[in-house]
Amino acid sequence: MTAERIESVPRVDPGTLTGEREALEQWLDFHRATLEQKCAGLDEAQLRTASAPPSDITLLGLVRHMAEVERGWFRKVLAGEEVGWIFSTVEDHDRDFHVTDEDTWEEAYAAWQGEIAKARANAAERGLDDLGVGKHRSGESFNLRWIYLHMIEEYARHNGHADLVRERIDGATGD
Repeated sequence: MTAERIESVPRVDPGTLTGEREALEQWLDFHRATLEQKCAGLDEAQLRTASAPPSDITLLGLVRHMAEVERGWFRKVLAGEEVGWIFSTVEDHDRDFHVTDEDTWEEAYAAWQGEIAKARANAAERGLDDLGVGKHRSGESFNLRWIYLHMIEEYARHNGHADLVRERIDGATGD
């Protein structure tokens, strides 16, 4: 197996002289594109391949999880929307990670991209210091700046997982 760079999904490097908001948005978009890049060119079976036992982390599960995270922070906390979870349930809070044979890439990708579009729209209506309308499950309020920073951290952490899963699948590596 020959390791190849993953480059089929375009990704724009964040600017080095941007203002705060533009930098936050660019870094978040960079990490969103990174996760998409890690999934590029794989079939359903490969997207379901777990990293290493006992972990059941898969690329499909990571995309489903990030759809839930986008929804939680930008719709529930920031905008105060009363929407349910996409994949998770009361019985299985981590259902987003627990993929079954019925779960598809098409469904997960569409949900993820839909949540990203809604996140962008909700964020565009607010300033960085604006507090979210909803509360986090902890009961705390968060401003948009904090949500952006948290989302960058969340993607960066899970993109590290995605690196390992992708390399295990076909040896492909990349930033």
